[in-house]
Amino acid sequence: MSDQPIEEIAPDANIPNVTQDEEPTTTHEKRNSFKINLRRYWAVLALITYIAGLGSGYMLWGSAMAGNNPGGGETASGGHDEMSVLIDQVNPPEGYELPIRYGDFAPKLVAAGVIDYAGFVRLYQEAGSLLSEQQITILTKGNDAPVIINKENQHFLLNLFWALGLANQNKILTDGPMMRNGKEQVVNFASTGGWTLAAKPIADLYASQSIISLTGEQQERLEQVAAGVYRPCCDNPTLFPDCNHGMAMLGLLELMASQGASVGEMFEAAKYANAFWFPQQSLELAVLFKMAKNVEFAQVDASQVVGQQLFSGSGFQAVHQWLAQNGKLDQAPSGGGSCGVK
Repeated sequence: MSDQPIEEIAPDANIPNVTQDEEPTTTHEKRNSFKINLRRYWAVLALITYIAGLGSGYMLWGSAMAGNNPGGGETASGGHDEMSVLIDQVNPPEGYELPIRYGDFAPKLVAAGVIDYAGFVRLYQEAGSLLSEQQITILTKGNDAPVIINKENQHFLLNLFWALGLANQNKILTDGPMMRNGKEQVVNFASTGGWTLAAKPIADLYASQSIISLTGEQQERLEQVAAGVYRPCCDNPTLFPDCNHGMAMLGLLELMASQGASVGEMFEAAKYANAFWFPQQSLELAVLFKMAKNVEFAQVDASQVVGQQLFSGSGFQAVHQWLAQNGKLDQAPSGGGSCGVK
């Protein structure tokens, strides 16, 4: 790794900060404001320019990974070891413990018909990944254990929090962009019509259950974080949870807000939940931060990792395009990112 400071490698190449009071992009705004689309175009163009400006620094970092052995012995090993370290930072082998506990929301979802228990269990049986005793307890009785997300349970948690976000009453669902075409059309989103594990019609379940109630201050924190958490499958924040990852993130953040989590804790949880749900994309961001500022993934500000400029669909596309052109992604893990139940 070069000791050359980032200011010398690429002048003004600072990882952009995400302003939390920025208004989220809604479909209504996209439809009626050409200026917003134009601004997004220039933002993506600026990000591509920024990443391109890091070229010399990235090549130096890549050379440090490769070493100086022309025969390729230690070269390949060193590069593999470096990437393995990054992978373990993004997806810690021991998992990441979130500062919340399950409680009894899952049995309430089953009782309300949001989760068809038999269908839920069968999904994992058919996938050859039986639910653990703890997961069955979480679904049937509730559990006071802390929520730990890891490679083994990330699909389970994605589906569990998807159901929570979908059914819980919250004005993000009832007053936000999900309702742009009226409630009769709300079933047409991937996060609604794509939920195939319910025992009742989705239209009857959407935002119908008082499972998690928030105070005014908790709702403010929820909306602040939801406006700043993006996903690389689209350009929408969690305030517009139109796919499974967005709806699952909403459910997770609702639970965190109800249990007193701070804004910082919620962003940090989103950082690692996204890292397990989007492992390849998160690893690429880890490579970018390591190269640009020699900052480890764990130390990167969470609001930047999940923010619009780097982890929205358009922002991440620019990141991926540049890194891919420099041939540093061949060891990235695959998986995650699908918007269906799994």
